[in-house]
Amino acid sequence: MSTSRDLSTLGIAITGGARGIGLATATRLARAGARVVVGDRDVEVAARATADLDVEVLPLDVADPASWRSFAESAGPVDVLVNNAGIMPVGPVVQEPDEVTRAILDVNLLGVITGTKTIAPGMVRRGRGHIVNVASGVGRVAVPNGATYAASKFGVVGFTEATRGELAPYGVDVSMVLPSVVQTELAAGVSQARFVKPVTADDVAAAIEAVIRRPRPETWVPRWTQGMVRATQLLPRRAQEAISRVFHADAILTGADAAARADYERRVRP
Repeated sequence: MSTSRDLSTLGIAITGGARGIGLATATRLARAGARVVVGDRDVEVAARATADLDVEVLPLDVADPASWRSFAESAGPVDVLVNNAGIMPVGPVVQEPDEVTRAILDVNLLGVITGTKTIAPGMVRRGRGHIVNVASGVGRVAVPNGATYAASKFGVVGFTEATRGELAPYGVDVSMVLPSVVQTELAAGVSQARFVKPVTADDVAAAIEAVIRRPRPETWVPRWTQGMVRATQLLPRRAQEAISRVFHADAILTGADAAARADYERRVRP
């Protein structure tokens, strides 16, 4: 699309809008004039966070298909769905409780799939729409101590690529945004890769806004990391591992500060 979309003409639904990237995105889009509907399990937190915005807050558990159906009925026509909700418990996979594994996949991957299956049919009927999936750089380059999280984000990447081809004939765009480590509660105690400038929630929100205005298949935050990752993946495995060590990417999650993450881990673990 060559021309920029007028956000004031769009109804935009954002999952996980009570905090972090979701809240920053809701703030940006609401202030740009869009009709914004935020879905979150923590309705009271979302309502307080968006109190000064013209935003509708609805209950939504992305892991529950019935909750999605109720959300869709209350939200009205959705022109753009931002599948943002996600959790990131970290630790060695062999020590990961089964219920944590299921929670990560239910929220991060099945939440995106179910949300798309619920909202996209209305877009197809209207002959237009846009789905923006917030994945992660870890969805292209996995790191230790985040195996299930990486699996969920790799799944989001694959699902996005496939649905883009399926929905394009009906006038529905499908995009994904892949941030590096973002300074939000989800990344508490997680160090940034060496030489990579810290990324804020608003940085990612700005990228999401830009993608909604002019749809594109894949956007990285920061943008230059996409070229670096693509070039690195053409190299032999040993060279890739050496570069990972130089950037300290291999230690991003293994070196996470457990004390700094304690409150977050308690909140998101079943």
